[in-house]
Amino acid sequence: MPTNDKKIMTRLYVVTTCMFLFAFAVLFKLVNIQMVQGDKYKALAMKRTEKMFTIAPNRGNLYSDDGSLLATSVSRYTIRFDAVTVSEADFKKHLVPLSDALSDMLGRSSSHFQQVLRKAKANKNRYALVARNLDYSEYMATKNFPLFNKGPYKGGLIIEQKTVREHPLGKIAERSVGYENVDENGYYSGVGLERAFGPYLRGVEGKRLKQKIAKGQWKPIGWENIVEPKDGYDLVSTIDINIQDIAHHALLGQLEKYKADHGCVIVMETETGEVKAISNLGRTKAGKYYERLNYAIGESHEPGSTFKLMSLVAALEDKVVDTSTVIDTEKGRWKLYDRTVRDSKWGGYGKISLARAFEVSSNTAFAKMVHNNYKDDPAKYVNRLMKMNLHRQLDLPIKGEGEPVIRFPGDKGWSGISLAWMSYGYEVSLTPLQTLTFYNAIANDGEMVKPRLIKEVREWDRTIEKFEKEVISSAICSEETAAMAQDLLKNVVESKHGTGHSLYSPNFSMAGKTGTAQKNYAAQDPDKLKYISTFAGYFPAEDPKYSCIVVIHEPDKSVGYYGADVSGPVFKSIAQKVYATSPLIDEVDMERIMDEDLDTSYQKYYAEAQKKYNKVPNVTGMSGMDAVSILENLGMQVEVKGNGKVKRQSIDHGTEIRKVKKIILELS
Repeated sequence: MPTNDKKIMTRLYVVTTCMFLFAFAVLFKLVNIQMVQGDKYKALAMKRTEKMFTIAPNRGNLYSDDGSLLATSVSRYTIRFDAVTVSEADFKKHLVPLSDALSDMLGRSSSHFQQVLRKAKANKNRYALVARNLDYSEYMATKNFPLFNKGPYKGGLIIEQKTVREHPLGKIAERSVGYENVDENGYYSGVGLERAFGPYLRGVEGKRLKQKIAKGQWKPIGWENIVEPKDGYDLVSTIDINIQDIAHHALLGQLEKYKADHGCVIVMETETGEVKAISNLGRTKAGKYYERLNYAIGESHEPGSTFKLMSLVAALEDKVVDTSTVIDTEKGRWKLYDRTVRDSKWGGYGKISLARAFEVSSNTAFAKMVHNNYKDDPAKYVNRLMKMNLHRQLDLPIKGEGEPVIRFPGDKGWSGISLAWMSYGYEVSLTPLQTLTFYNAIANDGEMVKPRLIKEVREWDRTIEKFEKEVISSAICSEETAAMAQDLLKNVVESKHGTGHSLYSPNFSMAGKTGTAQKNYAAQDPDKLKYISTFAGYFPAEDPKYSCIVVIHEPDKSVGYYGADVSGPVFKSIAQKVYATSPLIDEVDMERIMDEDLDTSYQKYYAEAQKKYNKVPNVTGMSGMDAVSILENLGMQVEVKGNGKVKRQSIDHGTEIRKVKKIILELS
């Protein structure tokens, strides 16, 4: 018996010791968690229930040169309801008034909203959807509705904000304006001005704390952001919406008439290189046209006869010919090795001067001129083209510029016929904007300026960065050569023999060159042969203000395909309408006047922006850009009609703001 008692006591001691050790281990773990790892586990718990979210800032606005909006960021709001935080008494008291207010604003029945809110309360839903896509004025009104005016903790109001990009002018210049996207890894992609100047437009993200609720949903905590987002800067582009509208519709009409595949137009200010209009339209399967790709900047192709200007300038600069040099066009056919150069006119033009050959666009004359004068030293011709910067990209901020192709002797593809073929625009490749930049340089007496799409970066009335005129080459050729080229370009239109004579008008002057290039000349089947029709030039011919290029791909051959017939009328229409709407008056210093107007406008805007309003302000006489900014910041929905300065506002100044949902501004 004593032996058994001893065994029992031994077991008891062992069990007691184990229990003591276990209790000590538990106590040690508790102390360790509390004292040593407490912060770690607290942080982990918080991480699982609360999380910091980024808030996208308002992207900066993109304006035309007169202050009209091309692209703007608009805040949109989603309203949700946390039914758990609302007391039963408050819910019953405010259900009907809240539903009535929502019904009045959103247009659905009061019973619909009562059903939504009751269902959320019954299901203890902490994230019930009430309304989406509200504008700022609707959002501000919602915050003052019965029950919701108690805030997020007692009233159950949850507000989510997002920013959307809108284009007030619709499809005009849509591709050039472009877009920018960002993926989950922070990588930006996009096209056009939006992408090129994204670092200015994006702004800085804010921070907002949210709490995790049921079903993996996150609810904002409180009213305020932890870090407020900083809006992006505004950009003022060089686009003139009047010229843009003219160019867009002129191109569209001609594409539809000739059932073409696609086309583009660029209008550039001669002296400064400011791009005043750029339109790119491509055809859908349904036969409609829209801004599909940026052909003007991205599509490099054989330019055809518009390249004869480059060959002419090269030969004149090298003094291998002058404009009176006589060339035999040999009945419009000239055989070189196993190939034949052909003129569009059967039978050719006989023996003609170089000046006349340019006017009638003789392929045989230009092929002979370049081949015979450079065959012993072909690098001399190519070097001259390269001295005129034809082999270089324009280094534009917009991504996707097409690569120019100017082959050098010995390069892949070079052969005995290369000089002749290059002379009239084959075996070379340029984008429409690269071609226009050269024509603009001739109009500018030889000075080549870089095309420019942005004037300045702004933050309210403060200029962050200004983009000035940039010269690529002070002289691509001598002034004497430029003057001879100008005369010949003018004669293409004015001479009765010129390929562009059908475009001549005694009411205004133009200068330019037609181009009709075969797109797939290797095709054996004539029915598969396609064309590119081009007209490049400037106006007025005597004192150029604007240069312009029109390129139309694959017009219906049964309707027509020559450059003078297809692209030329678009050029003429633009020139004619720009003359009609923007008279060119040398005596008036418009730059000085515009600067004074702009300064006055900003002073007025700044003064108005400092005031706190309970009533609608008088914005008549302000620029549309400034007026919209002031009124939207006061919570009003603004609709704009027209361009320029405010001529009339639909709501009289002095009206109480709380009574206004929408105001219409008429600009002129």
